[in-house]
Amino acid sequence: MSQNVRTALISVSDKEGVVDLAKGLIEVGFRLISSGGTFKHLTENGIKCEKVEDVTGFPEILGGRVKTLHPNVCGGILARRHLENDRKDMKDHHIDPIDMVVVNLYPFERTVSDEGIRLEEAIEMIDIGGPSLIRAAAKNHNDVAVVVDPSDYGRVLTELQDNDHLSIGTRRDLALKAFMLTSSYDIAIGNWLRTRFQPGEPWGDSLRMRFERSQETRYGENPHQKGAYFIDPMFNGISVKNSDVIWGKELSFNNIYDIDAATDILMEFPNEPCCVIIKHNNPSGVSVRRKEDGPSMADTFERAFQCDPLSAFGGIIGLNRECDLKTAKNIGQRFFEVVIAPTFTEEAISELKKKKNLRMIRTNEPIVNIDPPEARYVHIKGGLLIQTMEWPNWDPSNWKVVTKKAPTEEQLRDLVFASKVTKHVKSNCVVMAKNMQTVGIGAGQMSRVDSCFLASKKAGENGIGSVMSSDAFFPFRDGIDTSAEAGVISIAHPGGSIRDQEVIDAANEHGISMVFTNTRLFKH
Repeated sequence: MSQNVRTALISVSDKEGVVDLAKGLIEVGFRLISSGGTFKHLTENGIKCEKVEDVTGFPEILGGRVKTLHPNVCGGILARRHLENDRKDMKDHHIDPIDMVVVNLYPFERTVSDEGIRLEEAIEMIDIGGPSLIRAAAKNHNDVAVVVDPSDYGRVLTELQDNDHLSIGTRRDLALKAFMLTSSYDIAIGNWLRTRFQPGEPWGDSLRMRFERSQETRYGENPHQKGAYFIDPMFNGISVKNSDVIWGKELSFNNIYDIDAATDILMEFPNEPCCVIIKHNNPSGVSVRRKEDGPSMADTFERAFQCDPLSAFGGIIGLNRECDLKTAKNIGQRFFEVVIAPTFTEEAISELKKKKNLRMIRTNEPIVNIDPPEARYVHIKGGLLIQTMEWPNWDPSNWKVVTKKAPTEEQLRDLVFASKVTKHVKSNCVVMAKNMQTVGIGAGQMSRVDSCFLASKKAGENGIGSVMSSDAFFPFRDGIDTSAEAGVISIAHPGGSIRDQEVIDAANEHGISMVFTNTRLFKH
């Protein structure tokens, strides 16, 4: 045990583990000072400590809003022990040094997660003294240890017991964590207050983002790259973060990226059982369950798979309804990386566990979008691009029929389905569909006619009698001619080309119905 009496200030909102920490600090020679609820909690558990007001000579005021912001506290934390002038100031003003600060903050984020929270209640959860103490201790980490995370209590005590002090490396690690905490705390407050003070503004003049590391991935997109998954602690919607990995090895960087793409498409069909298969962040096949398919998702999966069996190999399966045994058996006949679904039956789990390299992800709730949808960010050199993700309603009555022939009700239904999928395919793209099932997808081409050619090749005979959605207008008639050869009978696209009439004439020549949606669906 150390013979030098050192002082630790403890003031925590989260009381987890703090009694054991306090006992351990006393055992290695620390004097403890505390305030408010923390003082009460420690003394009730038999821990000897002094009140902050005994150190400051000033009582807590304003209902506890002011208690630790005092020169006797802040001076004891910020004093640089190696500077003679600082030591003289401490002596002249009777300030004792504080060698450790153990503080965590009012639970602002937990408080505002209640949608019914009143502004006045949220304001009272904005910690003032806590961040000041943390920043002061972190700034003076050469002399003071700052502990903000209960998971570090054991590490700190062990090092003190073994060495009687904390190394500079440990104090630097703790200081960095402390500054990250106060930074993220301010971001959470600012972002929430913006939703209250500027509800019509999607991001404001100054953008602040906060993410916490969830896991390291084995590598990034390629083995020579490092990768990690960072999460938004405030996000409560469908995501890998809020799901359970119930079987399989650790998710890779690409797995997580593709799971996100799968759930994006499933959210387009909240009221219809849907299956999507993702490969390299593009859908290789999507289908919606028909009445004749029965209650199982097995047939819906098969129809999504049959769109492009070659590309589906090693893909990501997304289901927006329960995965049952029949569906699991169909999935198990092929190689896939991941299956994500709201729930799995016990029989399905047992069946899929036979696939050693398959991961099972359970969301535990319906795969539906949050309202309003999150903005999307693209990181570029030197900055970010940001855009809203609201879209017009998929109402075909607002579409303009521009050909002699109008789409039938069944074709319109397929065109809406295809357009919802098109929105999630990399541009330039077209999607061919029939009976609520994609039959051919042409993605990521520099010319639209090449996308039409690829989709037609994928569709083969299944393209006969299909409809097509294009993410943007056709600049020339060649895309229409290629699609007509594949058997396309109805097309939806935004229109707006200087050659629209040429494209319309081509559709009429081939007996194809065509509508202008006036909504471009680019995804770069």
